[in-house]
Amino acid sequence: MSDPSPVSNADPGGPSGGPYSARAVLFEAPERLALQDVALTDPGPGDVVVDIDFSGISTGTERLLWKGTMPQFPGLAYPLVPGYESVGRVIAAGAESGRQEGEAVFVPGARCYREVSGLFGGAASRLVVSGERVIPLPDGLGERGVLLALAATAWHAVAEAPPDLVIGHGVLGRLIARIGVSLGHPPTVWETNEDRRTGADGYTVLEPDSDERHDYARICDVSGDAALLDTLIGRLAHRGEVVLAGFYSERLSFAFPSAFMREARLRVAAEWQRDDLQAVTRQIESGALSLDGLITHCLDAAEAASAYRIAFGDPDCLKMVLDWRNS
Repeated sequence: MSDPSPVSNADPGGPSGGPYSARAVLFEAPERLALQDVALTDPGPGDVVVDIDFSGISTGTERLLWKGTMPQFPGLAYPLVPGYESVGRVIAAGAESGRQEGEAVFVPGARCYREVSGLFGGAASRLVVSGERVIPLPDGLGERGVLLALAATAWHAVAEAPPDLVIGHGVLGRLIARIGVSLGHPPTVWETNEDRRTGADGYTVLEPDSDERHDYARICDVSGDAALLDTLIGRLAHRGEVVLAGFYSERLSFAFPSAFMREARLRVAAEWQRDDLQAVTRQIESGALSLDGLITHCLDAAEAASAYRIAFGDPDCLKMVLDWRNS
């Protein structure tokens, strides 16, 4: 990764100072990162302007964008601003936005840039976004609010039918396991990295080869490993289901005989919806779902190059957060 480029101390703009601008993480091209000032689009009556406090780094989609291996996606073009896990405070609210100045909100990305693409556009110090897209944050959540997108992803995948087995004990796997516990259905979790087998509360984490069960009714895979499908089908009970909740850049395939004998079912967990965000926010507010202990690293946004390097390359990093408060 290249070092962040120098940025100016230009007026951030606004109603009394001309157009809005922001400091943003910019993927100039695959494996080229910079931190730059960017011009924002003007807010309309349905929009809010949010000063961002924290944004999370996704080791799934953002890693693919960084490597240049992201499958074709609407709006994919370099240079781009990545990120869809941002939290901050509304500093201006349009008359038709439904929001108020001073509200703490979660922002699931934005497309508010005049000269660069936003995919998914959340890694910036300031965002212009529709008031309908933001979600008010529970009091005191702070930087943990960046986890709402992953929590909504977990909820969308398993809330209606909690799994018996979860593949992967990263942040998404832990959230799925915690949701299972909250619903009275604690799962078993597989994790190959010994250091990541810690941190379970109310469920069991195993090295896969130590698990002798072959009768799981429902398995949820969040590993993103396309080569695991045959193994998972082989662990199903008759008419069992594999839920694919990771993001797979490689083509998925499986041997038919094993799936045939089990009458196996495969389900793809699609992208979370606003209802999932609202549902999981209620779970957090009620105390049924905790986001504690999932953020392991936090760096100032000025250290973005180091932050992305750690997020993508350090196995001890569960979740990296950028702090924009001094930007």
